[in-house]
Amino acid sequence: MDVSMQIIRSELAPLGRLRVAINLGNPVLAQRAADGALAGVSVDLAWEIAVRLGVEMELSNLATAGAAVAALQDQACDLAFLAIDPDRRAVLDYTAPYVRIEASYLVPSESRFRSVRDVDVADVTIASGLNTAYDLFLNRSLKQARRIHTPSSQAAVALFLEGGADVCAGVRQTLEAAAHDRAGVRLLPDSFQAIEQAVALPRERPHGRGFLEALLKDLVASGFVARRLVASGQDAALAIGPGRPAPV
Repeated sequence: MDVSMQIIRSELAPLGRLRVAINLGNPVLAQRAADGALAGVSVDLAWEIAVRLGVEMELSNLATAGAAVAALQDQACDLAFLAIDPDRRAVLDYTAPYVRIEASYLVPSESRFRSVRDVDVADVTIASGLNTAYDLFLNRSLKQARRIHTPSSQAAVALFLEGGADVCAGVRQTLEAAAHDRAGVRLLPDSFQAIEQAVALPRERPHGRGFLEALLKDLVASGFVARRLVASGQDAALAIGPGRPAPV
């Protein structure tokens, strides 16, 4: 039996409007346009979801993924665009992923490190944005290196560039931007984590999750996600999912 749109709306937009948390801490998914407006593939997806639901939308711009997780837990928003993480699954539900990005390390040019495998050694300090997906992963995987936590990924980069840490962890695109035209630093060529991005929502909303799953599958297969990535200056190949067309 088909689930009525009324039931789906009651799960995804219980207040009659879709409240979406946009995480500005991930530049692949969200950015500020020249006029200051929120932009990026996550914003475009949020609008498309609201249109398909037939409801108004309210965007909240948040500086970090941790703030978006807290907003979902506090029922201050209905959806957020977040990395899939096993720790977060304890309190949130996810759709299948629609984008995959990578996490790596930024190091001084003269560093002995040539691979991410070299970094986890005693006496090495790693600048890391607190409770980001890559930070949660490092919490489970590091054995010897010590993290120095900062409030955001951008703050981690700043700390590293100021000499406050030996290495900086982060999303590859963020680290590439930091290294661009800057002497004295380089990005390691490999990655320590593949980070899958999905739509996150509160638990116990099965019909809403099913609606989002079907919609995202359609938007990936139609090329919508790849096109919106390109429109925001990102690589179309970051889009993943069943039926993803080859970039054109």
